[in-house]
Amino acid sequence: MESTDHSNRIDLQGRKILVVDDDRLNVRILANILKQEGFTVSEANSGEKALEVYETFRPELVLLDVMMPGINGFETCRQLRQRYGEKTAPVIFITAKSESDDVVEGLSAGGVDYLPKPVRAKEAIARIRTHLQNRLLVEQQALLVDQLSKANAAKNKFLGMAAHDLRNPLASIRGLAEFLRDGVVGELTADQLDLVKTIHEASQGMLDMVNELLDVATIEAGELKIHPEPTALTELLAKAVYLANIDAAKKGTKIDFHSNDHAPTLPIDGAKIKQVINNLLSNGVKYSPPGSLITVELTRDDQHWSFAVRDQGPGIPDSERGKLFQDFGQLSVRPTGGEKSTGLGLAICRKIVDAHHGTISATNQPTGGCEFRVTLPS
Repeated sequence: MESTDHSNRIDLQGRKILVVDDDRLNVRILANILKQEGFTVSEANSGEKALEVYETFRPELVLLDVMMPGINGFETCRQLRQRYGEKTAPVIFITAKSESDDVVEGLSAGGVDYLPKPVRAKEAIARIRTHLQNRLLVEQQALLVDQLSKANAAKNKFLGMAAHDLRNPLASIRGLAEFLRDGVVGELTADQLDLVKTIHEASQGMLDMVNELLDVATIEAGELKIHPEPTALTELLAKAVYLANIDAAKKGTKIDFHSNDHAPTLPIDGAKIKQVINNLLSNGVKYSPPGSLITVELTRDDQHWSFAVRDQGPGIPDSERGKLFQDFGQLSVRPTGGEKSTGLGLAICRKIVDAHHGTISATNQPTGGCEFRVTLPS
């Protein structure tokens, strides 16, 4: 116990305390007690003087008498809170009154504790140490949050720079592979064509990953900009399904699109919502077995439009739901055709949908597979 108390004393050495009381004897007694404990002390004999001293001394705790000429302790505390807000040092009231109404008024004024007169040294020091330690923990927590925020910003900047620098050469590799695959520079043998196709698929997969990293870096840096304009959601879905069916056909999978007779025009960023749709369709194909049927449905519910993508995959393990829309939140289920996944796609979808004030959810279906539903305000 002695070693713990000693470490606490070291931690709190030099902490600044403002003592406010119109009784000089009380101030002297308190100041001596505090100085013996290693605290730095300043004094004020009125509420008005306390406000002046606080501005220059910037204490880390205030011992404040309640009954003083001029503005009393409660009003002094209120004015401190008005001026400094959440940064106001903890205020411990010193009062000869211990009625519950007075205690409640002191807490309502912004105080954190009270000491009855006459002040008992051991009790006063124990309470002062507790509140100073709490304040120290809050300061350390704020510092840690600031450090983590700066580290995260540096990480995002690095990811953005790396992704940006990698994207152009990867796009060039993919483009050159397409030239070779399409016979632009001459006919290839069957073995050569297989190699070129492998290069093309690998470079496309890497480019997708790089683009996702760049998206995440941009979003987390607070640079995701939504430009809403009237957009035909039905047309957006239909075009996305048409293009996705081309890749789905490679696995013998088909995507069907169903909508009612309405053709909604919503104020959305078409390019960003298209990115969400493409990601959900790609996931549906990726995690469903070959030869599956994936359905896309557009519906209206009250003041919202929603579209759902239903796959025939294994669904989402209940124990892993917390990872689903998180950055790099890869689940134990794996793509059925060996496709690559960074675990970033759904996280990007959620951030885009959030920016549209919409919602995105995932629900396992009773007959198997999973439904991803995006709801957007109309």
